[in-house]
Amino acid sequence: MTAKTVNTPFAMGCAGAALLFLSAAAPATAQGTGATFFDGFDGLDLGRWYVADGWATGDYSNCTWMDDLVKAEDGLLNVGYAPVPYKERENSCGALQTRTAFGHGTFEARLKTPSGSGLNAAFFTYIGPTQGAPHDEIDFEVLLRNTGEVQTTTFVNGVSGDGEVGSGQHHALPYPSDSDFIQFAVTWAPDRIDYYINNELVRTMTEPHTIPTNPQRIFFSLWGTDTLTDWMGEFERPAEPIAMQVDWVAFTALGEECQFDESVLCAVQ
Repeated sequence: MTAKTVNTPFAMGCAGAALLFLSAAAPATAQGTGATFFDGFDGLDLGRWYVADGWATGDYSNCTWMDDLVKAEDGLLNVGYAPVPYKERENSCGALQTRTAFGHGTFEARLKTPSGSGLNAAFFTYIGPTQGAPHDEIDFEVLLRNTGEVQTTTFVNGVSGDGEVGSGQHHALPYPSDSDFIQFAVTWAPDRIDYYINNELVRTMTEPHTIPTNPQRIFFSLWGTDTLTDWMGEFERPAEPIAMQVDWVAFTALGEECQFDESVLCAVQ
């Protein structure tokens, strides 16, 4: 892993309440605005991705971030959760973020989740105060007690676009996310946000107070809780390691054409 520093942010999406992490390890590159890319995870490019390792979040989380739970194998990114104690936490979990931020455009990923009450699998974008910017965020989150739906929300300067904590919108999935891969995409423009599931438009946000304005990093995480039971359900500890699998992730800058056949931009253009 990279050299250790202090007070560097790592974020976790939370529908209606983004939870900010202060990590013990810093991304090696400075904050910047990323360009169009596609990552099929033939390997894990540590020039693009920073993996959280060896530290834990607030009391709401019951796991320690461990880099050995984030691996690229056989063309898939595995972001894991394991019943393995480390330091003060009884479990270990995985998370990673891009080292640079991305502005307006389309963020999309094809992924499959595990299942289990008290667990959260997230694909989201985030930036915040400890990165020198207001807290802006765009979320997809599957609460694994119900893999038949996903939650969406935004944050603008720390305020939920859906009004209050826990008020993200729920969307039925075409099939459970633990049964097969699902494509999640969001197009972020200055005046609107469009959410897609398997290339079908499921939500549009156009009110100015719901639209983030700051470039954001891309995140994947899988974590658990013993305390946020009203939101995520009673925690059921997995008997063995589990993982969210990501087939690919991509960003296409606003105004650019579809860059690969599976992209939502090919379906909607």
